[in-house]
Amino acid sequence: MSEHRRKPPQSQGGGRAAVRRGVTGSSGRRAAPRSATGSPSGSYGSHGSSAGEEQPYEGRAAARRAAQRSGGRRRAAEGAGVGAGAGAGGRRGGGGPGGPGAGGPGRGRGRGAEPPPGKKRIIDYPRYGKAGWRKFVPSWKQVTGTFIAFCAAVMVAGGIAYALVEIPDVKKAEAQTNVFYWSNGKQMAATGGGQNRQIIGIDRIPEHMQLAVISAENATFKEDSGIDPMGIGRAVFNMATGGETQGGSTITQQFVKNTYLDQSQTLTRKARELFISIKVGAEMDKDDVLAGYLNAAYYGRNAYGIQSAAQAYFDKDAEKLTLSESAFLASVLKGPNLYNPDGGVGPNASSKANTKRAKERWEWILDRMVETGNLSKEKRANAGDFPTLVKQKSSLSGQTGYLVDTAKDYVTTKLKISPEELEKGGYKIYTTFDKKKVGQMEKAVEKTKKAFLDPDKRDRDRFVQFGAASVDPKSGALVAIYGGEGMDEGHYTNNANTRGVPVGSTWKPYVLAAAMKDGTVKSGGAPISPESLYNGNDQLIINDQNGDPIKDVNGNPFRQKNESDRMWGKVTLRKAMEQSINTPFVQLGIDVGLSKTRDLAASTGILEESFDKGNLGNASFSLGTSTPSAIRMADSYGTFANEGVHYEPYSVTKVTITKDGQEEVLPEFQKPKRQSAMDADIANNVTDVLQDVIKTGTGKKIADIGFPVAGKTGTTDKNKSAWFVGYTRELSTSVTLFRTDPKEGELLSMNGTGGVPSIHGGDIPAQIWKDYMAEAMKGMTPEPFPEAEKIGEIVGKPTAPPSPTETADPEDSATASPTEEPSSSPSGEPSPGETCDPFDWKCKDTGGATDGGTTDGTTDGGTTGGETTTPEPPTGGNGNGTGGDGGGGGWFGGPTG
Repeated sequence: MSEHRRKPPQSQGGGRAAVRRGVTGSSGRRAAPRSATGSPSGSYGSHGSSAGEEQPYEGRAAARRAAQRSGGRRRAAEGAGVGAGAGAGGRRGGGGPGGPGAGGPGRGRGRGAEPPPGKKRIIDYPRYGKAGWRKFVPSWKQVTGTFIAFCAAVMVAGGIAYALVEIPDVKKAEAQTNVFYWSNGKQMAATGGGQNRQIIGIDRIPEHMQLAVISAENATFKEDSGIDPMGIGRAVFNMATGGETQGGSTITQQFVKNTYLDQSQTLTRKARELFISIKVGAEMDKDDVLAGYLNAAYYGRNAYGIQSAAQAYFDKDAEKLTLSESAFLASVLKGPNLYNPDGGVGPNASSKANTKRAKERWEWILDRMVETGNLSKEKRANAGDFPTLVKQKSSLSGQTGYLVDTAKDYVTTKLKISPEELEKGGYKIYTTFDKKKVGQMEKAVEKTKKAFLDPDKRDRDRFVQFGAASVDPKSGALVAIYGGEGMDEGHYTNNANTRGVPVGSTWKPYVLAAAMKDGTVKSGGAPISPESLYNGNDQLIINDQNGDPIKDVNGNPFRQKNESDRMWGKVTLRKAMEQSINTPFVQLGIDVGLSKTRDLAASTGILEESFDKGNLGNASFSLGTSTPSAIRMADSYGTFANEGVHYEPYSVTKVTITKDGQEEVLPEFQKPKRQSAMDADIANNVTDVLQDVIKTGTGKKIADIGFPVAGKTGTTDKNKSAWFVGYTRELSTSVTLFRTDPKEGELLSMNGTGGVPSIHGGDIPAQIWKDYMAEAMKGMTPEPFPEAEKIGEIVGKPTAPPSPTETADPEDSATASPTEEPSSSPSGEPSPGETCDPFDWKCKDTGGATDGGTTDGTTDGGTTGGETTTPEPPTGGNGNGTGGDGGGGGWFGGPTG
């Protein structure tokens, strides 16, 4: 080592080594002898050290400990020997003034002084001796200790929870009763309860039933521990994030869930359910768990347990179930509301949809049994067809079943629970249904049905269905419905809430309202008046918003049919509504924009899923190819009655649930809020026009009812359905009539029903409406409708007064009596090549070309069967998108008045 890098020996008292040691006279590495004096840096003394004594070098740690014992850290010792400097400097600090022989400022580089240690703590956090954010960073010892303590606490808590929970007893797992009340607070019905459960042993449950359930729901049931950690994690995550809750993933968990009466979706209940499942998996025999599950599960038809289900669906004991029947019952366990072929609660639970789902799952389960090795291919091939179910039995007679189902639908939607969860019971449900009005509506339907139908004499009188609903326009409260003959009579579909029956010309008021709200291309977007003139001739060519003819599927100009072949010429929209003429409203719908009609209808409560998707871009959309329910139509027309203010329909005012003996009011059932659908002037003008329908138009049968009413008739192609929707200021009521094939679920023609060649909305539906409303309005003081202020501009006015021979008299009566819809049979075929501009009042349009509609509707524009041709979508108009299926009259043909 070179000389200039070597350090000379230092005296005992000074220098860096002394600072580190904090003692006097340490000898050793890099230290001078203690007897040396005159060091330029002075010396540090060490208490208790004698001069001339040498100690071995012990390193920095020993120096620090020694300094702490002496009462300071690396500070100069007081009372040092002769020649010591008075306070040598710390690291990077100069020494103090020296005594005799001092050599000047110190050159030590020791650290600055640190505070003395505080009192020791059991938990050193925030950590002592650390500055800034470091004091809050736990040491590895603290982290490890905390983790161990947490694990120990979890194990202790888990052990206590495991010890405290009890294994479920199926005999105690009876569902509670749900009680429904009328609007006056009196009890309507009580449903649910565990009265329909019979407990049987595993030896009485066929092996193929056991294997069907295991194969479908939990193939590893015989080997697994009874819980699915991933499924539990998903459930906890969904609850924590507000997502959809879900049931147990294993048969063991489902057994626990089914026998656990508290169905609240909380983390506490889920945790308790988890511990029960663990205990069941550890302590119960697998056969007992499976038997418990099959005895506790809900199968629909108010059947709890496999024995009750076998009786309810097949009228036999469980031990006699066939393989096919067992596969069906295993299918129903997926969710009776959606897999019971009888139908269920909600828009997706129709009998047709449920039957389709049940058959698909039945097939899948049988195939799954083969896949899991629980069924041989030979037995699968011989399983037979989908089983035949016995007729469902119901304890709810008359309209009660439909009322209960309607309320259930509302409750499950509001609470976001499944119908199966609702069936667990414990709810008190207070409805809006008026017992007296429900009876009056049922009586009105039965009276007309008895006088009109005779299925024993006329085959066309079979499968005829009636549906009706009545709503308070000022609140949206559903006061009465007619859903069918009764669930106790085997009719389980609620006709008041059916979704699939086109409403026909009862749609036309929405087209008129949209024109008064948004205007047309002919008015430059300015609102138009009901007195505007449109061409009402049969076989009229319909133009798009650019004035060009809309094309049919063959590329020819599309012609719209009326039911009557009368050449009306120019008529006011008021007259067209009164006589339910199709062509003015088809052209008006194009001029307004179909999307605007759709939006206005939606603002009055018509649901998006009700719109006819096949004709959203077709002219036929304006003629009522959409399929709202009777409930929705009554509520929607109530918007007109209530001067443009809309309330969503509701059937439940209050719901309570009993938990641990305490009755709790659920907060989700507030009354619907007021919504503005249109200006009062628009609604009042629609009402004014619809009053004329009753006074002199197709609804004239109701004119003598004795109080102010407004309404509209509706009939669809081939008389597949007929409607009447009308209202007073106090009640809005809709009535529908249709035929449907119970096997296929398709609409059938009503021509010839009741011995009448053609059924229209102004006939039977109007009569039922009149009979009901005459009774329902008793005790009320009918309020007159508000006066309709003049609105919009009149479009289509001729520039000169037409002669009597150039246009039909707007006040001229229809060819047919105004008490019924116009005849559907044109008297002859129009001459070829004669067409008129819709607003050329001098032209006598006789219908145009040879491709006009025929009596059977097999060509363009037919309203009595025009199902084989479809107009191309209009170009250039708002809402006139791509065309859908359906003839000139739409999907079901062109609905008429």
